Order: sequence, then structure tokens, then C-alpha cells
Amino acid sequence: MLLSRTSEYALQALIYLASRPPGEAVLNREVAGHLGVPAPYLGKILKEFVKRGLVVSHKGRKGGYAIHPSALKVSIRAVVEMTEGQGAFEGCLLGLKVCAAETACPVHHTWSPLKAGLLELLSRHTIGSMAEAVQAGRYRVVWSPSGRKKSGR
Repeated sequence: MLLSRTSEYALQALIYLASRPPGEAVLNREVAGHLGVPAPYLGKILKEFVKRGLVVSHKGRKGGYAIHPSALKVSIRAVVEMTEGQGAFEGCLLGLKVCAAETACPVHHTWSPLKAGLLELLSRHTIGSMAEAVQAGRYRVVWSPSGRKKSGR
């Protein structure tokens, strides 16, 4: 899709942790296995979210990662900007250095309203709202044995 693997894994992990019972710590390898993502890579992402205060790390026998309650209000857009950088949604769809209304690329005028709608959607949905949808059974964030992640109905 339009997101990097890092952003995809970050969103999946946060939604998974948020859909667990409050305060329940889950091992990195369990999260990675459930989502079908590489555990070492996911571990780096989760450690970054611990530094940012979105995830809590518990050490010891019953250790693991748990979602911080404040993370439930964080938008999908904010998570992508955390993983990709503040300019994640800036720039030309075709990768041109200069692309604006005055110097538009061939898809600029078609892409601009679509991009605005996408940004509004990503800003409106939060980790908490996505976790609620998973808990209600409307959506899934699971690993498919066929090697493809399944999300959606």
C-alpha cells in the first residue's frame, strides 16, 4: 500500500496491544507471531514507542509490552508521522522535487483531493477506535498461514 513496512508493523502492533485487556503485558515474540512480522524488527519499533510513551515495557517473569492508556487517543496519522517523520505526507506522488499547483505533475490535481481525504481519514481514526473495532469483531489483525496478513472483514 502507501505505508512503509515500519508503519504497517507499528500500527498493527499498537492496535493488537490496545485490543488486549488493560495493562496486560505481551511478549514481543508473541505479538510478532500473532501478526506474522519479524520479532527483532518489531522489537525495535516497540522500544521506540516505549521512549515516546505509547507503550509500557515490563521486565521480569511476567514482562512484555502493554499499551499506555494515552496511546488510545493517538491518531493513525500521528503514528505514521512518528515512524516516517513529519514530512511523511508531503511531497509529490511521483517523487518530483517541485510539485505544487503552479508546477503540477501529471497527477497533482487528481491526487490532491484524494490525499486530503486520506489525511482526514487517518487523522480521525485512533489506535483506540481501531482496537474497539477489533474487539467488537468488525475487523481482525491476524496472520494468515498462507503468508498474507488478513485485516478487514
